[in-house]
Amino acid sequence: MIPRPTSRCRVNLLWRLAAGFLSLLAFGVVLLACGRSAGVQRKLIVLGLDGMDPELLGRYMDEGKLPNFARLAQQGGFRRLGTSIPPQSPVAWSNLITGLNPGEHGIFDFIHRDPKTLLPYLSTSRVEPPKRALRLGPWVLPLSPGRVTLLRERKAFWEILDGHRVPAVILRMPANFPPVESESRTLAGMGTPDMLGTYGTFAFYTDVPPAGAERISGGRVYPVRVAEFRVAAQLVGPYNTFRRGEPPATVDFAVWLDPTEAVAKLAVQEQEFVLREGEWSDWVVVEFTLIPHLETVSGICKFYLKQVRPVFQLYVSPINIDPARPALPLSTPEAYVRELQEKTGYFYTQGMAEDTRALSAGLLTDAEYVTQARMVWEEQRRLFLLELGRLQGGFLFGYFSGLDQNSHMFWRAFDERHPAYTPQTAAGFARLLEGQYREMDELLGEVMARLDADTTLLVLSDHGFAPYYRSFNLNTWLLERGYAALRLDRPRPADFLANVDWSRTRAYGLGLNGLYLNRRGRERDGIVPPGAEAEALLEEIAQELLAVRDPATQRPVITRVDRAAQVYSGPHLADAPDLLIGYNRGYRAGWGTVLGGFPGVVLEDNREVWSGDHCIDFNLVPGVLLSNRTIRADAPTLLDIAPTILAEFGIEKPPGMPGQSLFAPRPGR
Repeated sequence: MIPRPTSRCRVNLLWRLAAGFLSLLAFGVVLLACGRSAGVQRKLIVLGLDGMDPELLGRYMDEGKLPNFARLAQQGGFRRLGTSIPPQSPVAWSNLITGLNPGEHGIFDFIHRDPKTLLPYLSTSRVEPPKRALRLGPWVLPLSPGRVTLLRERKAFWEILDGHRVPAVILRMPANFPPVESESRTLAGMGTPDMLGTYGTFAFYTDVPPAGAERISGGRVYPVRVAEFRVAAQLVGPYNTFRRGEPPATVDFAVWLDPTEAVAKLAVQEQEFVLREGEWSDWVVVEFTLIPHLETVSGICKFYLKQVRPVFQLYVSPINIDPARPALPLSTPEAYVRELQEKTGYFYTQGMAEDTRALSAGLLTDAEYVTQARMVWEEQRRLFLLELGRLQGGFLFGYFSGLDQNSHMFWRAFDERHPAYTPQTAAGFARLLEGQYREMDELLGEVMARLDADTTLLVLSDHGFAPYYRSFNLNTWLLERGYAALRLDRPRPADFLANVDWSRTRAYGLGLNGLYLNRRGRERDGIVPPGAEAEALLEEIAQELLAVRDPATQRPVITRVDRAAQVYSGPHLADAPDLLIGYNRGYRAGWGTVLGGFPGVVLEDNREVWSGDHCIDFNLVPGVLLSNRTIRADAPTLLDIAPTILAEFGIEKPPGMPGQSLFAPRPGR
């Protein structure tokens, strides 16, 4: 599509029309040049395949299992793509989005902390309640609006495209909730919450709750009673901020069990549907009443009838924001998400849609989880193919999460060294990842079939993958080495840095790769003075961490420790962890450390189904990069992607953006 000519082009047009046919022909050339300079004749497609690993990709290509990836690699090249420090998805995608390091965009981890309260929070967005409200009996009526704020800073590359009138479609970009204001069509991705404000909280209804149900992370188990073949229960929705105490809004539902068959009828509000044991429902729309007759919010969820008898078990997905009536901003323009729903049907709006937590809790089996993950994949594929079919010019980005999530959950299925490996899991799922790589290859084939001479294709991942055999509990190590101390009169904390004796604590861990000093003037109860003493302490801790060996294998647990001040620059440097821990392949921060806990041992086997990971030494988990154009860069990184996108449309990168285009300049530029 050629854009409307500029004023100068229109004046030239009138003059040349009067001059006759030859001049008109000459104008066509000028018009074409104007169109190209505005960047809408060219097309650039980027497939963002979270967690695609270069070792696995190379192996499957060598074995002849990925013909389209092999063909693309032959056309333009296949490189390892340098990832972020640390190699966590919100950090990596923020690097790609802005072309800048975390000191500039402010995203360092999945989890940040407030140094004044020492409480953790999710790094990419913040929800703020109304500042003023009127209290009337049990009701709280807001007198000012609340706010949802994107915490990633600096311009996204598509904002720069906007300024040059290059149309762009950005599907499910991570670290973009709420979506940054833009003229582009964008749909929020990783970081988008469910209706409870979490990354995904499932519900599980049963008449025989499993042991430890109250400690399950990422979901809630609701005991129910089966009486005369009927179950009455409630869906628990968002907190009702219009009521004192903010109780959750709820929706009643009922289940009628067939007395002889493994089948049940469910009724939710005005909807009724029948499920057989082992069957999933379609998306069900639910309306939560906040103020009777005045204010409701809409969500969507799926029901899975796991078992009718002898034990009743019903799984309900996290309640997602309804794309047809979004309660929070999901897209730009605001109507775009509704358009997608009208054209493709309902879909997961929750940023991390595969329910890995239900699998980790043992409430979904491997096979049940795979079915749920495939539904996510089909929805993401459907959205992308819709926009691929509509692409006439400009930029298209599509994000796919399945390789990342399934590599986390099923590394144990093909790696016999893993503590969670079992022959039974291997028999059913050893080739699950290979199968997903094949599906990505098929999608790539569909994209390549639509390429023309004016279209560039990039396929990339934010990081690779590694096994996660053993957990290193950083806070416990700090405690044993005398860098941290606990209150002796209180129990050992499980999370949130509870019961820490800050008067004797010089360092603490929080997040997947971060270590902070308890700095005077920064932390609430800081004791480490700035200057030479802090620098000496950081060097001491770094050297001791690099010397840690696993007594079971004598391998180094940590292969790299970076100081934030040496690898980052920018206005957010003061917010970064002081040290960034790069774990060796096979190791990772233990779950007990991530939220500021102090488990009982420093090193322990990882026997969880979450068996693969990438939050380690960034050199050990590069991503992948392929293109249909010759890649001239020998050691490309994520910071090169934004400059490459801009260069494809003839746009100079902004000052301060360090990366370079992956390709040689086009003739005439």
